[in-house]
Amino acid sequence: MSIDVANESDANVDVDRVRQLCRFVLAAMRIHPRAELAVLCVDTDTMSSLHKRFMGESGPTDVLSFPMDELRPGKDGEEPPQGLLGDIVLCPDVAREQGETAGHGYEAELDLLTVHGLLHLLGYDHAEDRDKQEMFALQKQLLTDWGATR
Repeated sequence: MSIDVANESDANVDVDRVRQLCRFVLAAMRIHPRAELAVLCVDTDTMSSLHKRFMGESGPTDVLSFPMDELRPGKDGEEPPQGLLGDIVLCPDVAREQGETAGHGYEAELDLLTVHGLLHLLGYDHAEDRDKQEMFALQKQLLTDWGATR
C-alpha cells in the first residue's frame, strides 16, 4: 500500500503514526494492498483557502477529503479493486483546539480526523442521520481497534 504523509504545517505531527493508522484502517476495510493514498498536514491559512475553494465556507476546517477512484470497502470473498483512494488534508492546529475542547488531546483528535477523512474517501458520509450513525459507529470501532494495537 502506498501511503504518502507530508507535514507542511509548523505543528508537530508524528507522520509515521499517521501512516500506520492509515495502513491499519485500510487493511481493516479490506482495501486493495496496492491502493494509493496521500495525507497532507497544512497550516490554518492553507486550510482556510482550501475550505473556501472546495466547500465555499470561510475559515479553517479540521479535515478535507478528496476521493479519486471511489474505492469502496472490500467484501468477503471478493478481490478488492486496485486504484487511487485520493487525498486527505488535515489541519493540526484545528485538531489541537478540538482535542483540548473534547478533553482527549491532540493525538487522539488527529487519529479521529484521519479515520474520519479515510471513511469519507471510502464513500461514507454524515449528511443524513442514518448515515451519520453508521459512519460514526464505524469510526469509533476503528479507533477502538487501533487503540488496542498500540
